[in-house]
Amino acid sequence: MKSRRTLLVRTGHGSAAASAVPGLPEAVPGVVPDGVQAVAPAAAAHAVADAVADAAPTAEPSAPPVPPDLPPVFGPVEPAPVAPRPVASGPVAPWPAAPGPIVTGPVLPMEPVLPVVTVVPVQSVRPVVPAPPSAPPVAPPPFVVPPRPVEPPAVPAPPAAAAPVGPVIEPLFTSAPGLNWAGPGDQWSRAWALRTLDGAAAPDAAPVASPVAPPVAEAPQAASPTAMTETRDAAELPPTARDIELIRTSLAIVEPVADRATAHFYALIFLGHPEIRALFPAAMDVQRDRLFRALLTAARSAGDPEGLRAHLGALGRGHRRYGTLTGHYGPVGECLVAALAKYAGSRWNAETELAWRRVYRLVSSIMIEAAEEAARTSPPWWRGEVVAHERRTPDVAVLTVRPDQAYPYRAGQYTSLETPWWPRVWRHFSFASAPRPDGLLTFHVKAVQAGWVSNALVHRAAPGDVLRLGPAVGGMTLDDTDDGDLLLVGGGTGIAPLRALVEEVAGRGAGGRSVEVFHGARTPAELYELAALRELADRHRWLTVRAVLSGPGAGTADAAAAGLLAGELPEAVARFGPWTGRTAYLSGPPAMVRRTTGVLLRSGLPAERIRHDLVGDLAAP
Repeated sequence: MKSRRTLLVRTGHGSAAASAVPGLPEAVPGVVPDGVQAVAPAAAAHAVADAVADAAPTAEPSAPPVPPDLPPVFGPVEPAPVAPRPVASGPVAPWPAAPGPIVTGPVLPMEPVLPVVTVVPVQSVRPVVPAPPSAPPVAPPPFVVPPRPVEPPAVPAPPAAAAPVGPVIEPLFTSAPGLNWAGPGDQWSRAWALRTLDGAAAPDAAPVASPVAPPVAEAPQAASPTAMTETRDAAELPPTARDIELIRTSLAIVEPVADRATAHFYALIFLGHPEIRALFPAAMDVQRDRLFRALLTAARSAGDPEGLRAHLGALGRGHRRYGTLTGHYGPVGECLVAALAKYAGSRWNAETELAWRRVYRLVSSIMIEAAEEAARTSPPWWRGEVVAHERRTPDVAVLTVRPDQAYPYRAGQYTSLETPWWPRVWRHFSFASAPRPDGLLTFHVKAVQAGWVSNALVHRAAPGDVLRLGPAVGGMTLDDTDDGDLLLVGGGTGIAPLRALVEEVAGRGAGGRSVEVFHGARTPAELYELAALRELADRHRWLTVRAVLSGPGAGTADAAAAGLLAGELPEAVARFGPWTGRTAYLSGPPAMVRRTTGVLLRSGLPAERIRHDLVGDLAAP
């Protein structure tokens, strides 16, 4: 079987590859094999071109031949598959320069080899069937150049913005790494909320099948609408003296088992109203008793409307930072009444329940009013960026925080802070400076044992971290109508709000008043603010600063040379008394505040002139 060879034909316009004609021997210049008729150069060229056209692939498939009795077919027709042909890789015979016979050599059999030469396709020489007369060529439309504009194009007006919903309060920055969000729609809420307050399915919550109630032999008789209306109207009345007596009697029974009553109270809330679980931290070891005890304290103080309103107003404004809504108060009240009914024993009756409903309605209405009033002018929380973190001792740090918007507060007050590392765990810290023109806030934080927030702020926080701040609270502020002398007693980091009070007096002017400051600590290192206070005392003659050391090193010659008094802080305050006619401000550990309060009361200072931020049992001397 004879093989096919590829012949490269070079013309004046370039070179092309042609397949050898089947049956022809290999072309060798000057040799004509026997039995082969010589062909003229022109005829040979046409024969080679026809052979190339049959062998080489074309750029466009040509239409197959049409039988004579059928009309010509127009348009593209798929070509028949053609088997690939091997291409020889031998030398190419040059095109003869002058006309002459083509001399070929003997035919030698060759095995087909793989192609290594690029074959340039040759355009088919078959005639192209012209288009029918019914489809004349369409001339392209003439190109029209538009005139040059003389006015700028009109810009469409932006779409109208939707009306804002709620208070128009937007922070300067809305997100930060690890920042937590408390309220409807966050991850914590979606994890716990099976339904919302109005009964609709919560977002991202799987539908929960309604449990099938077991058959009941005899359904209890429902109360008549008239009786229900009378009960509801009676509960909306203000509490009477008899109600206050019943409240205190039932509290005396429940308080010995307050731990079990508290656990039952939260179990009722979280099982019956799982959407409220999102308002509390994951670990309830600290938060568990706060709400229940706050409700009990409020009920105990129901006979003091003014004090109750001041205390509950602060609670209502502060609970906004947890995401508390008005609709949450109703379920909490029902669970409170159910828990009290379980643990009050035989002393619980319809009259006691009515008394508790009246008191709770008073408590919740005060808190709701305070929260709604605060919502008109302030956000539920502020975001603050840590801009400075200074370590004063191994476990005490001074943090400077820049809030995302104006933060109103007064010297002597405190706020609650939440870190990104402990979601929904808030702790109270006092402001260590009076309001500043640059709006920065300063806090003194001591890392205490098992203190989640304090350890995070001291050992982990750094510039750039974002905290959350609740509203400023606390009544340890200066009375603008009283320009009497002041006594400031602070232990440890309790010196922070007292430093703020000194700055406020210095900014306003002493006006003839004198200020005595006692700064107590166990070790000299814990008196970290003593140098700054003494510098203020050097500039202001109305300020006197005394440092008291109660731990190791107290009473030594070095301590005496440094001007440090020895002994416990309350006893040192008593030695420099009496303090009649002054207003005392106490801040520090609860034990120190209680002991100092007792010392001042025994020295003749009235209780109304002793101010601190301990409430309830913590304030009892």
